[in-house]
Amino acid sequence: MDSFSSPPSGSGSPNISTADFMDQFKTQLAQAYAQEFIETVRGKCFDKCITKPGSSLSGSESSCISRCVDRYIEATGIVSRALFSATR
Repeated sequence: MDSFSSPPSGSGSPNISTADFMDQFKTQLAQAYAQEFIETVRGKCFDKCITKPGSSLSGSESSCISRCVDRYIEATGIVSRALFSATR
C-alpha cells in the first residue's frame, strides 16, 4: 500500500501535515509524468525511427531517435509554459 491508500493510524485522523502530503503528491505526480513521458517517447519515436529492429541501432536510426526525443521535450516544455502562464 502506498501512503495515500494506507489507513491513518491512531485516533482516525491522519498524522501527515499538509506540507508533507503536498511533497508526497508532487513526488508521485513527477514519477507518473516521467513514466508517461518515457512510454510516449518510446512508442512514438520507436515506431517512427526503427524500421528494422535488430541488435543495434544504425546511425540514421540513432539520429532519428535523438531528434524525435529532442522535439518531444521541446514541445512538452512549450505546452507546460503555456499552461503555467495561463494559470497565473
